[in-house]
Amino acid sequence: MVRSQSVSISKAKKAIADYQRAIGEPAGLVELSIFYCEEAFSLVESYAFEDERYFVALIRMYDQAVKRVLDLPVAERHGYAKRLGNLRSRARPIGSGIDDELTSIWHEAALDEH
Repeated sequence: MVRSQSVSISKAKKAIADYQRAIGEPAGLVELSIFYCEEAFSLVESYAFEDERYFVALIRMYDQAVKRVLDLPVAERHGYAKRLGNLRSRARPIGSGIDDELTSIWHEAALDEH
């Protein structure tokens, strides 16, 4: 990220919403939601990015990704659930309560049981 660049949560979310309106394929929405979270974590890890609004948006997108995974047929969930579990691991060193929030979402959805 170059110094003059800004992080636009709304542009990333708009891309997912545009996909949903245009195609709306469930596995594609899951992929985009998880990719959003993976890239958000990469930004935080690479630049020690600390912005409460950014973290809230990340937690919300993680929650949406989990819900979208649960909407998929059981046979399609494993790979996505593994990636979501990896994101929980990446949240531990960041702090700011992100790990607790993601873990709560994970357990509430009982993804490890599906």
